[in-house]
Amino acid sequence: MPRIQINGTTIHYESQGEGQPIIMVPFLTADHACFAFQLPAYAAHFSCYAVDLRGSGQSGRGDGECTMPQFVDDIAAFIDSIDADKVHIMGYSLGGAVAMSFAGTYPDKVLSLSLHSTWPRSDPYLQAVVKSWQVVATALEDVCETAISAIFPWCFTPERYASDPAFIASIIDFTRGRPAQGVADFLDHSTAVIQHDALDILTHVQAPTQITFGQQDVITSTRFVGPMVGAIPHAEVELFENCSHAPFLEDAADFNARTLAFLNRHSTAH
Repeated sequence: MPRIQINGTTIHYESQGEGQPIIMVPFLTADHACFAFQLPAYAAHFSCYAVDLRGSGQSGRGDGECTMPQFVDDIAAFIDSIDADKVHIMGYSLGGAVAMSFAGTYPDKVLSLSLHSTWPRSDPYLQAVVKSWQVVATALEDVCETAISAIFPWCFTPERYASDPAFIASIIDFTRGRPAQGVADFLDHSTAVIQHDALDILTHVQAPTQITFGQQDVITSTRFVGPMVGAIPHAEVELFENCSHAPFLEDAADFNARTLAFLNRHSTAH
């Protein structure tokens, strides 16, 4: 897996495909492999770069804290390192928060923006949920098991747990096979979630934007549609009716079809 030195640390990433570059930013606790269902589909159309944020996966932490401004600076430096002037950028949950913060800070570098199961400004409900995850991670001293026991029930519907235990078991096995995030890094990343507030800079976004939510999602529910659409010019919304926080896993085929349709409409590389 490739790695580069930027901003005082090592950033690991996976690259596949040819065409216009698309930067793919993972969710809280995850590394680039969370996009295993998307990378083959996207790589048929784009040069895909799925990154490990500093303090996750196989990327280093560096000397400072893992904060949203630092994540944005890292993405900017990464884009420079691959000699790209403009990119498509997508992110899921925490990754979406990073992607929108990047697009609001560097609007001239973005060809399109894809925001999945994310939010523009943390509200008291979201903050309370994430703080509860911090309590569990501190008690267990194990971020992987925290994700499995405390975070996954927010990501998948009750019906999925009841009707498809094999699917849930496969996600758990996959998660346990990935590089473990340290508790200190998780606390920094989750604090970035708690503090996230990009609402005021979203008006700077110039690129066409797709926003997606699971209709059954509670933590990043459709309560965020209004603020995001109100702030981002040219935004369009897709809802996945039978999914919770993770449509890209729960219904990967439909997710890939709808998100690629958006990306291909705004690409000259096909």
